[in-house]
Amino acid sequence: MAIGVWLIGARGSVATTVIVGAAAIRSGLLPATGCVAERLPPCGLPGVADLVFGGHDIAPISLRKRAERLSEAGVIPPALPELLAGELEAAEAEIRPGHAHEGGDQAAAAGLVRDLTDFRERKELSRVVVVDLSSTEPPVPWRPEFADLATLEAAMATGETVLPASSLYAYAAFRAGCGYVAFTPSTGPVLPALAELAAAERLPYAGRDGKTGETLVKSALAPMFEGRGLAVRSWSGLNLLGGGDGATLADPAARRSKEVSKDRAVEGVLGGQVEGRTHIDFVADLGEWKTAWDHVTFEGFMGVRMTMQFTWQGCDSALAAPLVLDLARLVARAHERGRHGVLAELGYFFKDPLGSDEHALPAQYDRLRAFAESLA
Repeated sequence: MAIGVWLIGARGSVATTVIVGAAAIRSGLLPATGCVAERLPPCGLPGVADLVFGGHDIAPISLRKRAERLSEAGVIPPALPELLAGELEAAEAEIRPGHAHEGGDQAAAAGLVRDLTDFRERKELSRVVVVDLSSTEPPVPWRPEFADLATLEAAMATGETVLPASSLYAYAAFRAGCGYVAFTPSTGPVLPALAELAAAERLPYAGRDGKTGETLVKSALAPMFEGRGLAVRSWSGLNLLGGGDGATLADPAARRSKEVSKDRAVEGVLGGQVEGRTHIDFVADLGEWKTAWDHVTFEGFMGVRMTMQFTWQGCDSALAAPLVLDLARLVARAHERGRHGVLAELGYFFKDPLGSDEHALPAQYDRLRAFAESLA
């Protein structure tokens, strides 16, 4: 049966690229370049052709218009918005207004749950996976209500706004019986009360913050230094990015969430603090593209000091979209096989992997392959 993929931020650049890319693969117009799932051991994953898209968003722009703009920016091949107009219109018809923080969390969650269950029933879907692709939120201060489900739901029932939007979406997904993917560094499903809910409903989830560019390189290079016994003394990075993500991260509070998750890999692989940190600047002129420059200092034999520098330039939407397709399929298959709780084996895809302290890319890939074999 078909699998639903419900995208939070469904008219954004990443979500639009996901929908267009899946339609192009289904139609035989493009290969599944960048999809890790195609390289894993056969494990009964649903095909890209089995995916049906819907989502929440508050943006007024249509998917078709967003796809045309991405085409003009060089993200989507020029002919695809016209060739795939029918698929874009079908997905557009399944997008509902997003959460607007009105009426308190209980009423808002009930509306989100209705949207998800209606989508599953009308489309006769065997299961639905919710993927958060929305704008990055600032870090959320701890509240006692987050500690357990009963306390959280009691607070929600008062009409109060307790949860950040990303966590409200996770709550609604679990209440609707859906798996969940936290593709952003926002709080999402990490609260103890939500972990309790996922366990009670026997639902799988994974996250956090998709690893697409500079951090991917870090998680591949840091194990090289560690394995060769080279002492890394500093690792600093500068990220320049445009687009909607860049505009969101111009806010210092939201930027802090991203910077923390981007620095996890070096600390996690090399152990403890390494001097230097990642800086993020919004450059509107870059549009959908981003550039990262990293400077590493290290010591070799007899304390000889050396440096390494690298530059990464890429399109985040094109890098993220195939990973979203991978994760939706893997979480759906895990759900089918009775896996529940956090899927730590999917840490390969994330900057700040839930349920795992492993950040070295080769080790993460080995664990992912073993996970796929376990799903067969």
